[in-house]
Amino acid sequence: MMQNVHLAPETDEDDLYSGYNDYNPIYDIEELENDAAFQQAVRTSHGRRPPSKTSLASSIGRPMTGAIQDGVTRPMTAVRAAGFTKASLRGSAFDPLSQSRGPTPPLEAKKKDSPEEKIKQLEKEVNELVEESCVANSCGDLKLALEKAKHAGRKERVLVRQREQVTTPENINLDLTYSVLFNLASQYSVNEMYAEALNTYQVMLKNNMFSNAGILKMNMGNIYLKQRNYSKAIKFYRMALDRVPSVNKQMRIKIMQNIGVTFIQADREKMKKAFQKLIAVPLEIDEDKYISPSDDPHTNLVTEAIKNDHLRQMERERKAMAEKYIMTSAKLIAPVIETSFAAGYDWCVEVVKASQYVELANDLEINKAVTYLRQKDYNQAVEILKMLEKKDSRVKSAAATNLSALYYMGKDFAQASSYADIAVNSDRYNPAALTNKGNTVFANGDYEKAAEFYKEALRNDSSCTEALYNIGLTYEKLNRLDEALDCFLKLHAILRNSAEVLYQIANIYELMENPSQAIEWLMQVVSVIPTDPQVLSKLGELYDREGDKSQAFQYYYESYRYFPCNIEVIEWLGAYYIDTQFWEKAIQYFERASLIQPTQVKWQLMVASCFRRSGNYQKALDTYKDTHRKFPENVECLRFLVRLCTDLGLKDAQEYAIKLKRLEKMKEIREQRIKSGRDGSGGSHGKREGSASSDSGQNYSASSKGERLSARLRALPGTNEPYESSSNKEIDASYVDPLGPEIERPKTAAKKKIDEDDFADEELDDLLPE
Repeated sequence: MMQNVHLAPETDEDDLYSGYNDYNPIYDIEELENDAAFQQAVRTSHGRRPPSKTSLASSIGRPMTGAIQDGVTRPMTAVRAAGFTKASLRGSAFDPLSQSRGPTPPLEAKKKDSPEEKIKQLEKEVNELVEESCVANSCGDLKLALEKAKHAGRKERVLVRQREQVTTPENINLDLTYSVLFNLASQYSVNEMYAEALNTYQVMLKNNMFSNAGILKMNMGNIYLKQRNYSKAIKFYRMALDRVPSVNKQMRIKIMQNIGVTFIQADREKMKKAFQKLIAVPLEIDEDKYISPSDDPHTNLVTEAIKNDHLRQMERERKAMAEKYIMTSAKLIAPVIETSFAAGYDWCVEVVKASQYVELANDLEINKAVTYLRQKDYNQAVEILKMLEKKDSRVKSAAATNLSALYYMGKDFAQASSYADIAVNSDRYNPAALTNKGNTVFANGDYEKAAEFYKEALRNDSSCTEALYNIGLTYEKLNRLDEALDCFLKLHAILRNSAEVLYQIANIYELMENPSQAIEWLMQVVSVIPTDPQVLSKLGELYDREGDKSQAFQYYYESYRYFPCNIEVIEWLGAYYIDTQFWEKAIQYFERASLIQPTQVKWQLMVASCFRRSGNYQKALDTYKDTHRKFPENVECLRFLVRLCTDLGLKDAQEYAIKLKRLEKMKEIREQRIKSGRDGSGGSHGKREGSASSDSGQNYSASSKGERLSARLRALPGTNEPYESSSNKEIDASYVDPLGPEIERPKTAAKKKIDEDDFADEELDDLLPE
């Protein structure tokens, strides 16, 4: 064996790099051309033959495996991959799916009676029962939902016992147990079986394996809230709040909301208990001792003597104070102690009826009706008041008074007067009934008689502010201004910040032609209500009347800012800017006026005239044309178009002139017919208000002061035109400029409307409101 071991020959230690210059001639490709054997092999098929072991070894200079060269045996090497057996592949076909082995043997049949299968089947049945219980609850069948939940609980207990026999207790399905118990507790709660629900929740809380203790305690708090056990509800809510992590913010917010609701509910119960204690306070007043039991003269004298003594007066004051406290308490707690104020009033009425203050029950019913009135539920209020109409005289008077006020607000003055008579006849000393009666008489125009009713109401109750206010209005209607002013000043001493009273005082001073005092009182109104557009426009009117245009503009502008639809304010502001020759500003207001009153041609003509005055002739012409399209029979618009087209040298002038002539001729014929018709009637018919039709043939909406549709025309001299004529051509149609050269600032004392006929035949100082 050692014969094959060859030691490395000893070399010269000095020649460390020997052998590097050794060169195998087989790698010398430069000599291949001179190699005769190589060239012969290339020319013949010898070069394509597989080399023999001897020739391969000689050709590559590498010894074969196991060969001995120069006395050294070459080590053995593998000729195939590790683990590869070539013999196993011999004669075998390609079969990656191993189909040649035959079919797969069938699966082993499951044993239905195995414990595992029974447990799975039970779990499936329990889940189905829980789902059916939830579906029944959502459909409103609470009884069926509870039965399904109980059945699921029974099956789940059987499942737990079987699982304990087969596996260890750690393998019990806690999620299934939790869902079954939680569903059962929920069904108990919705079926108002609160004790059973609380017991179920307690069972779940005792099992420390359940991690949702916060939700369970919150649900227990809900049950205690339904039972009105507010202290325990708050306790469990707080315990639930401690169990819920801070990450779950929504749940914590809901729990805190429940705590707040519970405190409110607890306050409701406290309010009810306090009211019941208030009702139960004894007055210790013996009413029987003031009734004479016999005909004994001496006893009668004693009874008469003590009826109005100091002790009796003290007892009356004490009873009145108790009734006041009870009524005030009922008014305060009734809207909040129940889900609605009506239910709260009903509870208070029942408690009062069962106490010594039975007569206050009717007063509470009246308060209930008044609350309905404040909520604008008139049908409910009328229903309650008509029921009380059949009670005793005092209650009947109060109910009839409210019914009278209701019908008066509905402008059913006949019914209002009827119920006012019932109220007065039931209780002649009722100031509210007398005031309502005076209102119905006032509505019929009998101011003297209305004043008598108001005076009688004040004699019965000098603090009746409604009667004092109404008598002031009555004196104003009767033109007894000094007496009216005296009434309102007295009322102002009682109601210091009443805007209505302050305005009436200012109005009376204006009627008395004292504008400085009127302005002073209106300024007080503005301090109370700074955004009232009517008061602001009134101040602007008074300042304008006094000649203070800047202050008038300030208040008119403020009024327009708060209410930009008042046509009179828009008129004034447009006229103000025309007076100051700010035509562009005036256009904005007249355009708004045309939007508010689109059927009034005068606003569009004013816009066109402002454009012409500002030098924008093309815009003025376009506006006139647009106005003519909307109002094709308006004479003034055609006159403006004829004159403007003529001055601008446009061909349309003749066309508009022809239309104008035709329209004027039709107008003359119409006027002749109207005149002949009046002459033929012999004056049997009254004079018609306005002309038969307007120049334009349009139907304009009537204002509160009426619209005049006269046909007066007047031509102005050419020197008064706002610009020099560019053409000397004579035209047949007369032209009237609505914006004359000499403008007088309008006065707003009478506030005359701008009428179409005024617009056509007068200058701007006549057009704008005087």
